[in-house]
Amino acid sequence: MPAIEIKNLVKRYGELVAVNGLSLEVEERQIFGILGPNGAGKTTTLEIVEGIRDPDEGEVHILGLDRAMKKAEIKQIIGVQLQATATPDRLTVRETIDLFGTFYDRHLPTDEVISHVQLEAKADDFVEKLSGGQQQRLAIGLALVNDPKIIFLDEPTTGLDPAARRNLWEVIENLRKAGKTVVLTTHYMEEAERLCDIVAIMDQGKIVAKDTPAGLIRSLGESQAIEFSPSQPVAAADLEGLPSATKVQVADGTVSVFTTDPGATMHALIEKSTKDGFKVEGLRLRSASLEDVFVSLTGRRLRE
Repeated sequence: MPAIEIKNLVKRYGELVAVNGLSLEVEERQIFGILGPNGAGKTTTLEIVEGIRDPDEGEVHILGLDRAMKKAEIKQIIGVQLQATATPDRLTVRETIDLFGTFYDRHLPTDEVISHVQLEAKADDFVEKLSGGQQQRLAIGLALVNDPKIIFLDEPTTGLDPAARRNLWEVIENLRKAGKTVVLTTHYMEEAERLCDIVAIMDQGKIVAKDTPAGLIRSLGESQAIEFSPSQPVAAADLEGLPSATKVQVADGTVSVFTTDPGATMHALIEKSTKDGFKVEGLRLRSASLEDVFVSLTGRRLRE
Protein backbone atom coordinates (compact mmCIF):
# COMPACT_ATOMS: atom_id res chain seq x y z
CA MET A 1 0.00 0.00 0.00
CA PRO A 2 1.45 3.39 -0.95
CA ALA A 3 1.84 6.03 1.75
CA ILE A 4 0.07 8.48 -0.56
CA GLU A 5 -2.03 7.72 -3.63
CA ILE A 6 -3.36 10.57 -5.80
CA LYS A 7 -5.67 9.93 -8.73
CA ASN A 8 -6.72 12.46 -11.40
CA LEU A 9 -6.50 15.48 -9.09
CA VAL A 10 -7.91 18.77 -10.43
CA LYS A 11 -8.06 22.19 -8.78
CA ARG A 12 -9.33 25.29 -10.55
CA TYR A 13 -9.35 28.95 -9.58
CA GLY A 14 -11.68 30.54 -12.10
CA GLU A 15 -10.02 30.20 -15.48
CA LEU A 16 -6.74 29.01 -13.94
CA VAL A 17 -6.23 25.24 -13.67
CA ALA A 18 -3.68 25.01 -10.86
CA VAL A 19 -3.65 21.18 -10.74
CA ASN A 20 -4.55 19.43 -13.98
CA GLY A 21 -5.40 15.73 -13.72
CA LEU A 22 -2.43 14.87 -11.51
CA SER A 23 -1.83 11.25 -10.50
CA LEU A 24 1.00 10.21 -8.19
CA GLU A 25 2.08 7.54 -5.71
CA VAL A 26 4.52 7.96 -2.83
CA GLU A 27 5.93 4.85 -1.21
CA GLU A 28 6.47 4.55 2.54
CA ARG A 29 9.78 5.31 4.28
CA GLN A 30 11.27 7.49 1.57
CA ILE A 31 11.98 11.17 1.03
CA PHE A 32 9.90 12.25 -1.95
CA GLY A 33 10.70 15.60 -3.54
CA ILE A 34 8.44 17.75 -5.71
CA LEU A 35 10.15 20.34 -7.91
CA GLY A 36 8.53 22.90 -10.14
CA PRO A 37 8.63 26.56 -11.16
CA ASN A 38 6.49 29.08 -9.32
CA GLY A 39 2.87 28.50 -10.28
CA ALA A 40 3.39 24.85 -11.20
CA GLY A 41 0.84 23.70 -8.61
CA LYS A 42 3.18 22.22 -5.99
CA THR A 43 1.83 23.98 -2.93
CA THR A 44 -1.80 23.60 -4.06
CA THR A 45 -1.26 19.86 -4.47
CA LEU A 46 0.26 19.53 -1.00
CA GLU A 47 -2.50 21.59 0.58
CA ILE A 48 -5.13 19.31 -0.97
CA VAL A 49 -3.32 16.20 0.26
CA GLU A 50 -2.94 17.74 3.73
CA GLY A 51 -6.66 18.58 3.88
CA ILE A 52 -6.21 22.37 3.82
CA ARG A 53 -7.97 22.72 0.45
CA ASP A 54 -10.59 20.60 -1.31
CA PRO A 55 -10.09 19.42 -4.90
CA ASP A 56 -12.59 19.98 -7.67
CA GLU A 57 -12.01 16.46 -8.97
CA GLY A 58 -9.95 13.40 -8.08
CA GLU A 59 -9.12 11.21 -5.12
CA VAL A 60 -6.45 11.18 -2.43
CA HIS A 61 -5.71 8.28 -0.11
CA ILE A 62 -3.33 8.52 2.85
CA LEU A 63 -2.17 5.09 4.05
CA GLY A 64 -5.37 3.70 2.58
CA LEU A 65 -7.65 6.32 4.16
CA ASP A 66 -9.89 8.36 1.85
CA ARG A 67 -8.91 11.97 2.41
CA ALA A 68 -12.45 13.18 1.64
CA MET A 69 -14.06 10.88 4.23
CA LYS A 70 -11.40 10.48 6.94
CA LYS A 71 -9.99 13.97 7.53
CA ALA A 72 -10.00 13.66 11.32
CA GLU A 73 -8.19 10.30 11.28
CA ILE A 74 -5.66 11.55 8.72
CA LYS A 75 -4.89 14.62 10.84
CA GLN A 76 -3.61 12.31 13.57
CA ILE A 77 -1.10 10.51 11.33
CA ILE A 78 0.41 13.36 9.31
CA GLY A 79 2.63 16.28 10.23
CA VAL A 80 2.78 19.54 8.29
CA GLN A 81 5.43 22.27 8.11
CA LEU A 82 4.11 25.17 6.09
CA GLN A 83 6.21 27.85 4.36
CA ALA A 84 5.41 30.12 7.32
CA THR A 85 4.60 28.82 10.81
CA ALA A 86 2.91 31.19 13.28
CA THR A 87 3.94 30.62 16.90
CA PRO A 88 3.53 32.77 20.04
CA ASP A 89 6.77 34.73 20.42
CA ARG A 90 6.63 34.91 24.22
CA LEU A 91 6.62 31.17 24.70
CA THR A 92 9.78 29.13 24.99
CA VAL A 93 10.64 26.30 22.62
CA ARG A 94 9.55 23.80 25.26
CA GLU A 95 6.26 25.59 25.96
CA THR A 96 5.47 25.87 22.25
CA ILE A 97 5.94 22.15 21.71
CA ASP A 98 3.83 21.45 24.81
CA LEU A 99 1.06 23.64 23.37
CA PHE A 100 1.05 21.97 19.96
CA GLY A 101 0.97 18.56 21.63
CA THR A 102 -2.47 19.38 23.06
CA PHE A 103 -3.86 19.55 19.51
CA TYR A 104 -3.59 15.76 19.08
CA ASP A 105 -5.00 12.63 20.66
CA ARG A 106 -1.47 11.45 21.42
CA HIS A 107 1.88 13.16 21.26
CA LEU A 108 5.54 12.50 21.82
CA PRO A 109 7.30 13.65 25.00
CA THR A 110 8.47 17.23 24.52
CA ASP A 111 12.11 16.41 25.26
CA GLU A 112 12.06 13.73 22.58
CA VAL A 113 10.80 16.22 20.00
CA ILE A 114 13.47 18.72 21.05
CA SER A 115 16.12 16.05 20.63
CA HIS A 116 14.84 15.08 17.18
CA VAL A 117 15.38 18.62 15.89
CA GLN A 118 18.58 19.28 17.85
CA LEU A 119 17.30 22.20 19.92
CA GLU A 120 18.39 21.00 23.36
CA ALA A 121 20.50 24.11 23.96
CA LYS A 122 17.55 26.36 23.08
CA ALA A 123 14.76 24.49 24.86
CA ASP A 124 14.11 27.26 27.40
CA ASP A 125 14.72 30.22 25.07
CA PHE A 126 11.87 32.34 23.74
CA VAL A 127 10.90 31.48 20.16
CA GLU A 128 11.46 35.12 19.11
CA LYS A 129 15.14 34.79 20.06
CA LEU A 130 15.81 31.85 17.71
CA SER A 131 17.83 32.23 14.53
CA GLY A 132 16.19 31.49 11.16
CA GLY A 133 17.63 27.98 11.06
CA GLN A 134 16.54 27.27 14.63
CA GLN A 135 13.02 28.50 13.88
CA GLN A 136 12.84 26.14 10.90
CA ARG A 137 13.97 23.25 13.09
CA LEU A 138 11.27 24.20 15.58
CA ALA A 139 8.70 24.24 12.73
CA ILE A 140 9.71 20.69 11.83
CA GLY A 141 9.55 19.75 15.51
CA LEU A 142 5.97 20.99 15.67
CA ALA A 143 5.19 18.79 12.64
CA LEU A 144 6.61 15.83 14.62
CA VAL A 145 4.66 16.41 17.83
CA ASN A 146 2.05 13.75 17.08
CA ASP A 147 4.65 11.19 15.93
CA PRO A 148 3.25 11.23 12.36
CA LYS A 149 3.83 8.53 9.81
CA ILE A 150 3.98 11.06 6.94
CA ILE A 151 5.56 14.52 7.16
CA PHE A 152 5.04 17.33 4.65
CA LEU A 153 7.79 19.95 4.39
CA ASP A 154 7.07 22.93 2.12
CA GLU A 155 10.38 24.56 1.16
CA PRO A 156 11.87 23.93 4.63
CA THR A 157 15.25 25.58 4.00
CA THR A 158 14.26 28.64 1.96
CA GLY A 159 16.06 31.76 3.18
CA LEU A 160 18.61 29.91 5.30
CA ASP A 161 22.36 30.33 4.95
CA PRO A 162 24.31 27.29 3.63
CA ALA A 163 25.41 26.14 7.09
CA ALA A 164 21.88 26.26 8.53
CA ARG A 165 20.54 24.52 5.42
CA ARG A 166 22.96 21.62 5.79
CA ASN A 167 22.15 21.34 9.47
CA LEU A 168 18.48 21.00 8.59
CA TRP A 169 19.32 18.37 5.97
CA GLU A 170 20.67 16.18 8.77
CA VAL A 171 17.40 16.57 10.67
CA ILE A 172 15.40 15.56 7.57
CA GLU A 173 17.65 12.57 6.83
CA ASN A 174 17.16 11.38 10.41
CA LEU A 175 13.38 11.37 9.85
CA ARG A 176 13.83 8.81 7.08
CA LYS A 177 16.11 6.75 9.33
CA ALA A 178 13.32 6.78 11.91
CA GLY A 179 10.96 5.20 9.36
CA LYS A 180 8.99 8.32 8.41
CA THR A 181 7.75 9.15 4.94
CA VAL A 182 8.79 12.70 4.02
CA VAL A 183 7.29 14.74 1.18
CA LEU A 184 9.08 17.99 0.50
CA THR A 185 9.11 20.81 -2.01
CA THR A 186 12.32 22.75 -2.55
CA HIS A 187 13.88 25.39 -4.76
CA TYR A 188 17.37 24.00 -4.24
CA MET A 189 18.56 21.38 -6.71
CA GLU A 190 21.48 20.38 -4.51
CA GLU A 191 18.99 19.75 -1.71
CA ALA A 192 16.84 17.52 -3.91
CA GLU A 193 19.86 15.53 -5.15
CA ARG A 194 21.19 15.11 -1.61
CA LEU A 195 17.98 14.22 0.23
CA CYS A 196 15.42 12.70 -2.12
CA ASP A 197 14.98 9.03 -2.96
CA ILE A 198 12.48 10.00 -5.68
CA VAL A 199 11.91 13.35 -7.38
CA ALA A 200 8.80 14.39 -9.30
CA ILE A 201 8.97 17.44 -11.55
CA MET A 202 5.76 19.45 -11.93
CA ASP A 203 4.91 21.96 -14.62
CA GLN A 204 1.55 23.53 -15.43
CA GLY A 205 -0.27 21.42 -12.87
CA LYS A 206 1.04 18.06 -14.09
CA ILE A 207 3.83 15.63 -13.26
CA VAL A 208 6.17 15.70 -16.26
CA ALA A 209 8.84 13.30 -14.90
CA LYS A 210 9.44 11.08 -11.87
CA ASP A 211 12.50 8.99 -10.98
CA THR A 212 15.49 8.88 -8.69
CA PRO A 213 17.74 11.96 -9.04
CA ALA A 214 20.38 9.79 -10.73
CA GLY A 215 17.79 8.25 -13.05
CA LEU A 216 16.52 11.66 -14.10
CA ILE A 217 20.05 12.83 -14.84
CA ARG A 218 20.79 9.67 -16.86
CA SER A 219 17.67 10.36 -18.93
CA LEU A 220 19.52 13.27 -20.52
CA GLY A 221 21.88 10.77 -22.13
CA GLU A 222 24.93 12.95 -21.50
CA SER A 223 27.33 13.13 -18.57
CA GLN A 224 29.21 16.40 -19.16
CA ALA A 225 28.30 19.93 -20.13
CA ILE A 226 30.26 23.00 -21.20
CA GLU A 227 28.62 26.00 -19.59
CA PHE A 228 29.22 29.68 -20.35
CA SER A 229 27.59 33.10 -20.61
CA PRO A 230 27.89 34.65 -24.09
CA SER A 231 28.56 38.39 -24.38
CA GLN A 232 25.59 38.62 -26.74
CA PRO A 233 22.51 36.40 -27.28
CA VAL A 234 23.28 33.05 -28.91
CA ALA A 235 20.62 30.68 -30.25
CA ALA A 236 20.80 26.99 -29.33
CA ALA A 237 20.45 26.08 -33.00
CA ASP A 238 23.66 27.97 -33.80
CA LEU A 239 25.68 25.67 -31.52
CA GLU A 240 24.08 22.30 -32.18
CA GLY A 241 26.54 21.58 -35.00
CA LEU A 242 29.60 21.75 -32.75
CA PRO A 243 31.67 18.52 -32.85
CA SER A 244 30.47 15.87 -30.36
CA ALA A 245 27.69 18.16 -29.07
CA THR A 246 24.51 16.21 -28.35
CA LYS A 247 22.22 18.91 -26.95
CA VAL A 248 22.26 22.66 -26.34
CA GLN A 249 20.21 24.48 -23.72
CA VAL A 250 19.88 28.24 -23.33
CA ALA A 251 18.19 29.54 -20.19
CA ASP A 252 18.41 32.88 -18.38
CA GLY A 253 21.46 33.94 -20.39
CA THR A 254 23.44 30.77 -19.65
CA VAL A 255 24.34 28.28 -22.39
CA SER A 256 24.94 24.59 -21.65
CA VAL A 257 26.42 22.44 -24.42
CA PHE A 258 26.23 18.72 -23.64
CA THR A 259 28.99 16.70 -25.23
CA THR A 260 30.60 13.29 -25.51
CA ASP A 261 34.04 14.83 -26.16
CA PRO A 262 34.52 18.04 -24.11
CA GLY A 263 37.94 18.84 -25.60
CA ALA A 264 36.78 18.75 -29.22
CA THR A 265 33.58 20.66 -28.46
CA MET A 266 35.31 23.35 -26.42
CA HIS A 267 38.00 23.92 -29.08
CA ALA A 268 35.32 24.34 -31.78
CA LEU A 269 33.28 26.62 -29.51
CA ILE A 270 36.22 29.00 -29.03
CA GLU A 271 36.84 29.09 -32.77
CA LYS A 272 33.17 29.79 -33.48
CA SER A 273 32.98 32.55 -30.87
CA THR A 274 35.96 34.29 -32.48
CA LYS A 275 34.45 33.95 -35.93
CA ASP A 276 30.96 35.10 -34.88
CA GLY A 277 32.22 37.95 -32.70
CA PHE A 278 30.98 37.00 -29.23
CA LYS A 279 32.93 36.39 -26.03
CA VAL A 280 32.70 33.15 -24.05
CA GLU A 281 32.53 34.28 -20.43
CA GLY A 282 32.55 32.14 -17.28
CA LEU A 283 33.49 29.02 -19.25
CA ARG A 284 33.48 25.82 -17.21
CA LEU A 285 33.12 22.07 -17.64
CA ARG A 286 30.74 20.30 -15.28
CA SER A 287 28.77 17.12 -14.85
CA ALA A 288 25.13 16.99 -15.92
CA SER A 289 22.78 17.82 -13.05
CA LEU A 290 19.18 17.74 -11.93
CA GLU A 291 19.00 21.41 -12.94
CA ASP A 292 19.67 20.33 -16.55
CA VAL A 293 16.78 17.87 -16.40
CA PHE A 294 14.53 20.62 -15.08
CA VAL A 295 15.52 23.02 -17.87
CA SER A 296 15.09 20.29 -20.47
CA LEU A 297 11.54 19.57 -19.27
CA THR A 298 10.28 23.07 -18.42
CA GLY A 299 12.45 25.38 -20.52
CA ARG A 300 13.54 27.42 -17.51
CA ARG A 301 15.70 27.25 -14.43
CA LEU A 302 14.35 26.67 -10.94
CA ARG A 303 15.20 29.96 -9.29
CA GLU A 304 16.42 29.96 -5.70
